[in-house]
Parts: sequence; C-alpha cells; structure tokens
Amino acid sequence: MRVLVVEDDESVASALVTGLRNAGFEVARSADGLRALSDASEGVFDAVILDLMLPDVSGFDVLKKLPSIPVLVLSARPELDARLRSFALGAVDFVQKPFWMDELVARLRRHIPKGAADLVVKEHDVEIDGAAIGLTAAELAIFRALFERPGRSLRRDQLAAIALDDSEVSPRTIDSHIARIRRKLGRFGPRVKTIWGIGYSFGAS
Repeated sequence: MRVLVVEDDESVASALVTGLRNAGFEVARSADGLRALSDASEGVFDAVILDLMLPDVSGFDVLKKLPSIPVLVLSARPELDARLRSFALGAVDFVQKPFWMDELVARLRRHIPKGAADLVVKEHDVEIDGAAIGLTAAELAIFRALFERPGRSLRRDQLAAIALDDSEVSPRTIDSHIARIRRKLGRFGPRVKTIWGIGYSFGAS
C-alpha cells in the first residue's frame, strides 16, 4: 500500500515516513502543495496524508485538486471550521496534531480499500486480481526480463537484447515500452524503477 505524505515540517515528515514504513506502507513525501499535486498525478497512491498549512498553497486548494483517492488531513488547526471544510472538500478523515502514530495508522488502514492487489505473471499477459492488464508481446517480454531478475539493474540495450533479441533497439523505444507498462500495472507501476544513468529494475516498493 503506497501513501503520499504532504508535510513541510521536516521533523514531522520524518516521523511520519518512519512510522508508516515500520507499519508496512510504501511512502513518498512531498514538502509543498505544488509538488504534492505533481507527485499525485505521476504516481499511484492508495492514500494521501495532507497537512493544511503548506508553504506555497493552502492545503485546502491541494485537497480540491487531488485525484479521487482517500485523503486524511493531518493538521494543527483546532477549529471546527477546518474539519468541516476538509470533509466538504472530500477528506475521509481529520487528525489533529500532536497525534499518536498508532492511531494514525489505524485510521489510515480503515480508509484504504481492503485486499492488496495480487500480481501474477502468466504466459501471455500479467494479471492483477485475476484480470489481464493487456500487455503487448514486447511489453510482456520486457516486464518479464525485469520481473525475473528482482533488484538487478538492466541497461536499455540489455533489456532490448534479453527481451526483444535486438540490442540495436533505440533507448527511446525501451523508455516508451516502460512508460506503457507502468501505466498498465496501476498500483504496481512504481515497482518498475528507473535507475538513473543505468536503466531499469524491478523491486518490491
């Protein structure tokens, strides 16, 4: 389960990231509202923990524009209006600072859809929760090359040679295949990692 933490205070953010990872979540962090919106649009998250008092834009403005995923507001604002406005804008919960990490985790789990998706690599496609995701033959071959070598970084020419039997395939073509694979994988997309200066790998988070 992947969670985006939107928090500008370094100490609070560090505590959240550590606590959530210890609880078994995959965690990404954004330090301001604009970055949060960019990260949410580019990544696949099961929930967002959102501070209202951000350095660039209001947390309420971020809440308005976030995609349709559970948002738990975490704020030091004590007034009832902040809670009501958060709920009116679509937040599923509101936790006031200071907070207990165990309570935050319990509330978060309550709002994330039950049952993590299962990914299975079949002969002719990849299935998530028993449904084929529609990889092309080339996409499947590239994904299988990464999936069967977990944690190992493969250069683009290596992927081309292993998966497509053609080491001369352009790097841009490999990048395009990877982008489509990530999109089709949904919540599993971030597991196909970019290794800057090298190529790609497949990991657990």
